[in-house]
Formats: sequence, structure tokens, C-alpha cells
Amino acid sequence: MPDTAAFAKALRDPHALAPSDLRARDGADVAARFAVYRNNVVVGLVEATRQNFPVTEAIVGEDFFAAMARVYIAAAPPASPVISTYGDDFATFLQGFEHVADMPYLADVARLESARRRAYHAADAQPCDPAVFAALPPHCLGGLRVALHPSCRLVRSAHPVVTIWRMNAGEMELGSIESWTGEDALVHRLDDEVRVALLPPGGAAFLQALLAGDNLQDAAAQAFSDASDFDLSASLASLFQAQAITGFTLQDEDHAHD
Repeated sequence: MPDTAAFAKALRDPHALAPSDLRARDGADVAARFAVYRNNVVVGLVEATRQNFPVTEAIVGEDFFAAMARVYIAAAPPASPVISTYGDDFATFLQGFEHVADMPYLADVARLESARRRAYHAADAQPCDPAVFAALPPHCLGGLRVALHPSCRLVRSAHPVVTIWRMNAGEMELGSIESWTGEDALVHRLDDEVRVALLPPGGAAFLQALLAGDNLQDAAAQAFSDASDFDLSASLASLFQAQAITGFTLQDEDHAHD
């Protein structure tokens, strides 16, 4: 019976010998044929990684990215035949890759790109009508739990990751970043387009709490603890404008609204 584990391991290691149980027709050179197949697999995975992380590639350059991707592929082969999901742990790999140690922000850029890819492939959902929310009695708002669109992702960074991403994605002109401070992003899909929104002070703590299922009162308390100038009304308005809220549940009710 073929040893599939050995076969997969040999595919990832360019110095490994072809598995001993392989056979070729017409007396062809098994090692040569396996080397061609191995190269095609690796080239395909390098291209998949490039397509999934175009901004990361833009930052480090094509040749360096290709070499780096080969190291990553050897360490983290695909766990699924769905190549569009490949690279979910690429950011973690970059954190420990010594050759990019002088670019500590690079892992967060890759994390943002992973969030964008996940948002693109997330399920659809109908946004909540803001008028329904506005009609609620004020005393109910504190206990409200909101449902967010399945595409919503939160990326927090100690670096200006949104600015770096926008510059290298062509959404901003390249230039020096005068204020090197952390930035947080809401990644979501709107009208079939994945968008990256820079969150204001407290916005990430607020969104993180909502994603965890906290009610508005508790989420707002965490946001104010994170940033005393947090603006609850503006943050809710931004989420409705982004069509990121798909429904809500009142704490004293057993049914959801949308």
C-alpha cells in the first residue's frame, strides 16, 4: 500500500529522494518525473500564496516573497484542497521568520490580508434596517445584543497597519508615515466588495466585545475603558452605514429582530 505520508513529505522537501514505492511507465526515470511533479506543486503553491498576499509581496518584492513562500510551504503544507484558504497561518510564520525581523509590521499586514480573504468568502446576510433600531425605547438599548455580518473581521495592530496596507495596495500614495502608532481595522464586505475601515479610538474594543456577544452596555463600557473619548453614537452609525449589523436581540426577549 502506498505510503501517502512519505509521498507528501517528499513533495515538500526538494532534497528528499523520490518514495521507493513509485513506479513509472516505459522504464522512465522515476526520480526525474517526481522532481518535475514536485516542482509543479511547489510553483502552484507559491502562486497561490502570492495571490492571497499581494500586498505582503509588494512590500518585500517578488523574488524575496517567492523564496519566503517556499520556506513557508515546506513548513506548512495545505491542510485543505481549497487553495483560496491557504495561508491562514502565514502571519504566524512571518512573526518567527528571522529574515523579516526588521519588519515587525509585516505579520499584521498578512493578517489583514487573511481577514480580507475570509471576508470575501463569508456567507451573505441581509443588513438590519436602522429605522427598526431607532424605534426601540431608549431604556432597552443597554441590554441589546447585535448580530454582525458574517464577513466582519477585526484586526488590531501595534503598527499603522491600515496605512501601510493602503499605501502598498494602491489606495494611498506611498510616503513616509509620520505618526508610527497602532491602528485597528474593521474588515467587511459591502456590495460584493471587501472594505477596510480604520477604527477610531475605542472602536476596536467595542467591536471585539460585540463579536464576543456582549450587549451594548458592556461593549460600550469596554470601549470607554480603552479610550475615554470613545463615541458610541458615531460607532453605531458607522456600523449601520457599513451594513455590518444584521439583527439584534433584546435581553428580556427570546426572539431576534432584523
